Amino acid sequence: MSILIKPIITEKVTDQSELFNRYGFVVDKRANKIEIKLAVEKTYGVSVDKVRTLNYPVKRTTKFTKKGVVSGTKGAYKKAIVQLAEGDNIDFYSNI
Repeated sequence: MSILIKPIITEKVTDQSELFNRYGFVVDKRANKIEIKLAVEKTYGVSVDKVRTLNYPVKRTTKFTKKGVVSGTKGAYKKAIVQLAEGDNIDFYSNI
């Protein structure tokens, strides 16, 4: 089971990483904070101080178009904000 699905690279998370050494990841919905901490430490070779998690529910949308009513969904996901120890950092752009 892969716990870390993908890193979150947005303007807000990039500012957090520069100021407070925090990084965001989309993680498996069943993973807990201890598993997330171990996965980040193993994958990137850093030491993690704190893990915060957020669960996002399914979002359903309905649009009224010329062709009729179109409905769609955006799936549920879990986000983790990981704070690293002083002096550690993760470079997502090194292998581009």
